[in-house]
Amino acid sequence: MAYADGVMVILPALAALFGAVMIQIGTNLANDYYDFIKGADRADRIGPTRLTQAGLISPRSMKRAAFVVFGIAMLAGCYLVWRGGWPIVAVGLTSILFGVLYTGGPFPLGYHGLGELFVLVFFGPVAVAGAYYVQALNINFAPIMAGLAPGLISVAILVVNNLRDIDNDRAAGKRTLAVRLGRTFARWEYTLSVLFACLLPPVLVVWFDGRWFSMLACLTLAGCVPAIKTVWTTVDGHRLNNILAATGRLLLLYTILFSIGWVL
Repeated sequence: MAYADGVMVILPALAALFGAVMIQIGTNLANDYYDFIKGADRADRIGPTRLTQAGLISPRSMKRAAFVVFGIAMLAGCYLVWRGGWPIVAVGLTSILFGVLYTGGPFPLGYHGLGELFVLVFFGPVAVAGAYYVQALNINFAPIMAGLAPGLISVAILVVNNLRDIDNDRAAGKRTLAVRLGRTFARWEYTLSVLFACLLPPVLVVWFDGRWFSMLACLTLAGCVPAIKTVWTTVDGHRLNNILAATGRLLLLYTILFSIGWVL
């Protein structure tokens, strides 16, 4: 979107990408640590291997690794703050803070049904508009609104994870929305998240009076249908793991098609 507006600057874009990836890695490491010590990761967990739960690394080392990675993210953030000023301080520090508080702290967000809200905000408008801002040094409504789509597909990824782990989470006292409201709600949440994301480009075309080729991203709907069908017809954890990966691929496909279309 920055390129289409003639304001793309490579170095800030790469620094934003690097910082975001480091925050994501740090968050995953923190989740690995906190879910283990809180008892959410049990020996019968079906999802992708968690290193602490599998005994491959000590909890202390995992916690240290998480904060080292967050520190690396802050190094990239120093350059972005120099370029973009105090708004970047707010974005960076809150991203790291909520990365830790997602499963850590006295009120872990993911344990109280707030995970979807923060994933939508930080994987969506914050990520897209933040990356735009550090290049353009200004912001408009388009990247904020467009960021809702990757945010919604990221929510769908979280929903599959929570749907797969619903029994373990309930036993561990992890009150995700899937635990609180049940499997049917989680299935609707997944379905509507991916559908709304894939149908957002026409709204953007009308709202901003152009960028018709961005509707290429609507083609992602074709890949959503098998995933939605599986989510509604299975409780098998291994099949849901496949949908977890498939939804990640849908997110990548969507962002590629949208980006190409927006530039065209």
